[in-house]
Amino acid sequence: MKKDIQQLLDKIPQLRKSIQQVIIGQEEVIDQLLIAFMTGGHVLLEGVPGLAKTLMIRTLAKATNVQFKRIQFTPDLMPTDIIGTEVLQTNASTGERSFQFKKGPIFSNIILADEINRTPPKTQAALLEAMQEKAVTYAGQTYSMEPPFFLLATQNPIEQSGTFPLPEAQLDRFLLYVVIDYPMAQEEFNILKATTGTQAIEVQSVIHAQDIISIQSLVREVSISDQLIQYVSDLVRATRPASTDLALVKEWVQWGAGPRAGQAMILAAKAHALLHGRFAVIPEDLTKVALAVLRHRILLNFQAEAEEKSPDWLIRQLLEQVKR
Repeated sequence: MKKDIQQLLDKIPQLRKSIQQVIIGQEEVIDQLLIAFMTGGHVLLEGVPGLAKTLMIRTLAKATNVQFKRIQFTPDLMPTDIIGTEVLQTNASTGERSFQFKKGPIFSNIILADEINRTPPKTQAALLEAMQEKAVTYAGQTYSMEPPFFLLATQNPIEQSGTFPLPEAQLDRFLLYVVIDYPMAQEEFNILKATTGTQAIEVQSVIHAQDIISIQSLVREVSISDQLIQYVSDLVRATRPASTDLALVKEWVQWGAGPRAGQAMILAAKAHALLHGRFAVIPEDLTKVALAVLRHRILLNFQAEAEEKSPDWLIRQLLEQVKR
């Protein structure tokens, strides 16, 4: 049994290595993608154009032997373009006509929702049930997704004209909100050298659907002490003005994170521990995932925006002030 678990865990560094064959640098971002992948959560990726957000997700899909679909979100995209629609079909032998549900691209294992903030709320909302329930309801019938189901959405923080910011209820469905920054100087040199020549890199599939499902089950078996669970609870509650005595929260925060944030932090920390070969969560696991878990679940007030305060700044302050 232990041998089977070790063989399963050995596939995680293989998956990371396959991604790093194509993606140079961005090690923390890759780890965050793998953490969400290992927990069965969804990811919102934000970064300026040209930082390989789409390429990163495509590479992850190629390294896994599962079905992948890309949906380009546009202002004219309709909900039926995502979830599917009923079509009238005729039985060739009997001549009888009937409506049959034709599944949309959401019925895949890995979904790339490219530029999700460019489509209206009506279409964005079509993802809510699929993300939370892993099922789609159409015309009174419920159609379940084939596990594993992993949605990665991208958005561009620069162009806001003609975009539709995701509502808080939908943001909360994402396990992690990952921000991609520019590469370091040496990394950028390596990117230019590797991508302007004739050599093409072929990404090999290293993990299968059943392996992913088994890893997701294994993540939940990673242990965490009651003391650290209490710390997570205290940290999440400290983001709420009505639940804390911290002056900076009362001054800058309009509303804080809900219980789902605590659940996400513990699961992400368990995956981070497993990613680094540990079967128990340590405080470092929690601090490593805190920004990605909390930054989209805290809404600062107008005064904070005027003073150019950010959720990341607030979270770092809380990590220093909330006692373990």
